[in-house]
Amino acid sequence: MPPIARKFFIGGEVQGVGYRFFAQRAAARHQVVGYVKNLDDGRVEVVAEGPAQHVEEFKHELATGPRFSSVDHIEEINLDPSGLYSAFRIEH
Repeated sequence: MPPIARKFFIGGEVQGVGYRFFAQRAAARHQVVGYVKNLDDGRVEVVAEGPAQHVEEFKHELATGPRFSSVDHIEEINLDPSGLYSAFRIEH
């Protein structure tokens, strides 16, 4: 199954609640690579690459978020897989 790539913008109460660490652990569980980072506007940006089913399951977990978060919406953009990522990392 060829990999797919998605960029997600997660809005809501998602900064200062452990969301990036949550996303990193979820990515490991779903075997996707890419990155997560906080944006200046209060959202979190996630790029995920992997098999379509893994990315979709990862997205559902992102929509739930960690215990103290509150995800209001997720914007999703299709990307071409870059193959640049060998792991999932937190960017600053």
